[in-house]
Amino acid sequence: MANRNVQLSNLQSCNSPQQTKRVTDSPAAEQVAPNKDSPAPPQTPSAAAEQAEGALEESGEGPSEMTLDITSFRKPGEKTFTQRSRLFVGNLPLDIPEEEFTNMFAKYGQTNEVFINRDRGFGFIRLETRTLAEIAKAELDGTLLNNRPIRVRFATHGAALTVRNLLPAVTNDLLEQAFSQFGPVERSIVVTDDRGRPTGRGIVEFANKAAARKALERCTEGALLLTTTPCPAIVEPSEHIDDEDGLSEKLLQKSPKYLKEREQPPRFAQPGTFEFEYSSRWKALDEMEKQQRDQVDRNIKEAKEKLEAELESAKHEHQLMLMRQDLMRRQEELRRLEELRNQELQRRKQIEMRHEEERRRREEEMMRHREQEDLRRQPEGFKPNYLDNMALTRPLQDPVLTRVK
Repeated sequence: MANRNVQLSNLQSCNSPQQTKRVTDSPAAEQVAPNKDSPAPPQTPSAAAEQAEGALEESGEGPSEMTLDITSFRKPGEKTFTQRSRLFVGNLPLDIPEEEFTNMFAKYGQTNEVFINRDRGFGFIRLETRTLAEIAKAELDGTLLNNRPIRVRFATHGAALTVRNLLPAVTNDLLEQAFSQFGPVERSIVVTDDRGRPTGRGIVEFANKAAARKALERCTEGALLLTTTPCPAIVEPSEHIDDEDGLSEKLLQKSPKYLKEREQPPRFAQPGTFEFEYSSRWKALDEMEKQQRDQVDRNIKEAKEKLEAELESAKHEHQLMLMRQDLMRRQEELRRLEELRNQELQRRKQIEMRHEEERRRREEEMMRHREQEDLRRQPEGFKPNYLDNMALTRPLQDPVLTRVK
């Protein structure tokens, strides 16, 4: 850990009260104030610092060098070697070798994607993190290389898109989730104001231009919805703006127009002069542009509010329509189930009728079979004598025959 962290203990101890006391108690201080009871002359801070430095030099310690831990400049979960950590280096010597160009950034950690255009004297290099790139830019910009001051700037991000029309429910994570379908996303940010409230705008930075082109084409042709509300995201190419370095005096070309414009120093136009008249007309034109922009903004705001109201009304109507359709579907389902139930009852009734008819048929067959069995069994089981039969039948026949006679 001692090699990784910043070592400033010796530098801090030089200015601390304990160090001043230690120097005061040193033999050199005793020579100035040999008597313990006599008051010691006051020492200025510079004198105390000089004595402290002298004591450190005599002891052989000296101020320790500052060492930095490269890994401490990486945020938790931060992606490395992204487009945001890519630097443009201009005004390079035309004969600079690639190894020397890379060694310029060696102390800022690992490098990647080294490119040099020797015909035009510029190059690109990508560092591990944005913070390391900022440190390298601050230290190397304007330094001399072969008696030429080099210019270090952040390279333009060619795969960045601006997303508008975002609802307050959209976050950085949701934005990345929505645009990851087009390719790897390096960074996704929902822009907020000074109070942390979303402004309805966002930035999505892809790892390559092909993914950004695909996202732009798909979102332009279709409608990408990020939330439940059908409010599509408006995607546009992002415009790179340098709001850190700006335009310095040494970088501006001294053309004749520049020299003519710089003949007069900054001043206020005096009333009644030619400058004041046209300055007033410029201000009036700017005020008219501002009023027209405000009017356009008001019209757009009213149109958005009207659209939101229509959207809410249409949403309710759509929900009612869906409820009606669901009700009709359920009724149709019930009717179909009722038909199936009736068909099933009819089928069961027919089956029962067939069973009943079959049962009656079997009973009739059984009765017929039983009668036939009875008929077959009667001659065999009942065989009376002829005389007995005549005896039984004669008394019955005699009265009849008598009456007939």
